[in-house]
Amino acid sequence: MSQAKPDQLINPQVRDQVALLAKRFQQRDPFRHLVIDDFLDAGFAKRLLDGFPSFERGNARNEAGDLGQKSSVERVQQLGAPWLELDELAKSQPFLDFIGQLTGIEGLLYDPWYFGGGTHENRNGQDLDPHVDFNRHPVEGWHRRLNLIVYLNQEWRDEWGGSLELHTDPRADDNRVSLVTPLFNRAVIFETTETSWHGFSRINLPEQQRHLSRRSVALYFYSRDRPADELAATHSTIYVDRALPRHFCEGRILNAADVQELRVLLKRRDQHNQRLYRDISQLTAQLEQAQHALSGGSIGRLQHLARRVYARLRR
Repeated sequence: MSQAKPDQLINPQVRDQVALLAKRFQQRDPFRHLVIDDFLDAGFAKRLLDGFPSFERGNARNEAGDLGQKSSVERVQQLGAPWLELDELAKSQPFLDFIGQLTGIEGLLYDPWYFGGGTHENRNGQDLDPHVDFNRHPVEGWHRRLNLIVYLNQEWRDEWGGSLELHTDPRADDNRVSLVTPLFNRAVIFETTETSWHGFSRINLPEQQRHLSRRSVALYFYSRDRPADELAATHSTIYVDRALPRHFCEGRILNAADVQELRVLLKRRDQHNQRLYRDISQLTAQLEQAQHALSGGSIGRLQHLARRVYARLRR
């Protein structure tokens, strides 16, 4: 397959506004990002939607094996011709240079594994807590620099929930949130740093719209280095549990919807605590294995000797 070119699959009007868009990206409100309507060629965007994988085809099972409310497919290359075209576009040097011009970030790298990316589909009742993304590529160790999300929803309203939220700081009382409605062929490009907090509110579709789902494709880009003031220790995705809604205040009489909201929030915190306990247990087991391996070799004997010498010196 020949290499895809931005002028074939990107809306020409977007390409003609590179300078203006690049200036807009640098505005930190709340962090560097762009919202671009009609990002892809209209026909190409429609073909992506027509070839979007079924919910059941994606990774839609929870830890109990039950069908959940979200589904994703990372191996987009296996989804048919339009998705192969998207993959060819994403890894083409002209496209990487184009995104670099929009954002001012040079040396961008395509992720052939689509870790955490690819197609995303979310059904009624699903949400995503505010978070900052993992900051290193799991295999290559590259620095994660940009998220590019293209939405594929021909019908959506903010009052249905599910709109992208960009936060100043979800942990702060004065947190400010900017909303981006996930409309068809709307692209959002934003930097991934230690302060690029984002998520989306719970989807609450009207009864007659329950057949809809929130669909998008996510491309993540990396670089071999990054500015010194953006460096941080390697970490996985960092979530912040949602605070109580503002209408939960002194004197309020709880109704059935309020009780259900509290149950959901408490369950979410319990799940996060369980995940943390599980991670700590795994790390503890790995540490014990490493200590056992060291104690059986020459390094372990040297450590034992050093401890004995230290004990004698302490007398």
